[in-house]
Amino acid sequence: MKWLVLVVCLAGACKKQAEPPAQEPPAPAMPASEVKRSQDACKSYVEKLCACAATVAAMKEPCARERALADAIEVDLSVAANPESSRRDALQAQGSVRAIVKRCIEETARLPAAGCP
Repeated sequence: MKWLVLVVCLAGACKKQAEPPAQEPPAPAMPASEVKRSQDACKSYVEKLCACAATVAAMKEPCARERALADAIEVDLSVAANPESSRRDALQAQGSVRAIVKRCIEETARLPAAGCP
């Protein structure tokens, strides 16, 4: 019995200590020029859309809905810049900003087909 206790104690002492997980480097910040272009692109889209809504009734609902794009960009930028955000979350937030901007640019290009000047 003493040998069994000794073997169990030794086995527990010989276990390798778990290494702490490696710290991931923080996500690189979005360049200020990209942030500015992002904000400007969506602001321009919403302005054009809402100006069109004054003459094209079908654009009134999209105008009201798309006003939230600027807020969505700001939320994503704040998540990406927050030092407490994980690298994964920061990169996803940056990707979300880029997806929103892509949509703003594509929708701006579609405005003339909807009857907007």
